[in-house]
Amino acid sequence: MSSQEEFHRIKQLPPYVFEEVNKLKAKLRAEKRDIIDLGMGNPDMPTPTHIVDKLCETARNPKAHRYSASRGIIGLRRAMARYYERRFNVKLSPETEIVATIGSKEGFANLAQAITGPGDVILAPNPAYPIHAFGFIIAGGVIMPVPAPSPEEYLSGLSEAIGRAHMKPRAMVLNYPSNPTAQTVGLDFYKDAVALAKKHDIIILSDLAYGEIYFGDKPPPSILEVEGARDIAVEINSLSKTFAMAGWRVGMAVGNERLINALARVKSYLDYGAFTPIQVAAVAALDGPWECVEEIRAIYKRRRDVLVESFTAAGWNVPSPEASMFAWAAIPEKYQSMGSVEFAKMLMERADVAVAPGLGFGEYGEGFVRIGLVENQQRIRQAARNLRKVFQGN
Repeated sequence: MSSQEEFHRIKQLPPYVFEEVNKLKAKLRAEKRDIIDLGMGNPDMPTPTHIVDKLCETARNPKAHRYSASRGIIGLRRAMARYYERRFNVKLSPETEIVATIGSKEGFANLAQAITGPGDVILAPNPAYPIHAFGFIIAGGVIMPVPAPSPEEYLSGLSEAIGRAHMKPRAMVLNYPSNPTAQTVGLDFYKDAVALAKKHDIIILSDLAYGEIYFGDKPPPSILEVEGARDIAVEINSLSKTFAMAGWRVGMAVGNERLINALARVKSYLDYGAFTPIQVAAVAALDGPWECVEEIRAIYKRRRDVLVESFTAAGWNVPSPEASMFAWAAIPEKYQSMGSVEFAKMLMERADVAVAPGLGFGEYGEGFVRIGLVENQQRIRQAARNLRKVFQGN
């Protein structure tokens, strides 16, 4: 290999679909255009005050400036165990069944590193959040994409994919509430998924990062509520959306002891854990008060209602998501031939509205865009007015 040749792992990664859209957004903003950015999944709300106060208080203690623990401090792991018991009635051992991660993305990527051997087959949904596939690709695995237009079709597709795989798959990925599709599932879905995985001796990695951003009366369940799930499953969770703590990078991996230990082993070589004051503040978040979470959830719900109502009135029929901080919408019929990337660029150039092209989440995301609930209601209504002018002008 010459020193100028592309590196092996980099060559495994496909072109970054969002790059074109992001370049255009930067160009238009440099021209002083006011882009209403509904393309990013980046919470715009401030982290609740009591959490910030605990960070500041702890950061003033010089002892907290030392290396932390790659598994997470025991106080945080205990708080995570208390959360799972309160919320899901699932009892976890802080010592053996929980690792605090530097955000859910890092936890997922390092779990992929821990369990994946060269050529291992991984079943992943498509469309999906990119790390669900690329974490395994970087680790040397082979992704077998399974179309996920609905949870039911994904589950039946998993069963079919297992039957035609050239070798027994190592793991399957679940993500509900889903990013990008915002779909949700009940406990029966997880029961069927666990039964399928146990039948074929396959690991389950379940991403529950949006578990607290829901809009109905029934909160999303955890796969660990299913009897026997802990034999084969790890769940990745996050404080990012729940407490508007995205930049703090605090998450958790919980479940099967063998898998958790493998993750902890890999992390022990790679990091010393998050900054201790951040972990202490995360304890304050998880242990309460919970009203701030309810308010964050309510803000997203109000934004969802405004977006669905105003975009539909503008001529774009956007389905109302049951959970997450996104809407997943088909491109309006008269623009479908453009494809999601060109449609997203057109909206930016002509309506000053940024959305995420569905193709960026996999080939089966083509024909759709993801719309984030990450601007206030006034800005969402302005986006709808801009869209109406574009749609009526064609």
